[in-house]
Amino acid sequence: MFLHLGSDRTVAVDDIISINDYEIVSSDINREFMSRMKTLGRVVNILEKKPKSFVLTKDKVYLSAISSLTLKRRAGMIFDIDEN
Repeated sequence: MFLHLGSDRTVAVDDIISINDYEIVSSDINREFMSRMKTLGRVVNILEKKPKSFVLTKDKVYLSAISSLTLKRRAGMIFDIDEN
């Protein structure tokens, strides 16, 4: 199964490690991580405006204009707590 990240970009759901709100990049450790990933050429910016989320995969970090909540729903990563 694949997840559409926007701008005609998809990734395999099996390759996704995490889907995160871009707001957490403001912490020091996350800024350092993003800086290192950019230096290594592993950040894929698939938008022309400010990102709302980033998707961490086995190989790359994808910046997306789609909210992390929407991406998680699309990927089926949100489970209803009331389901039994």
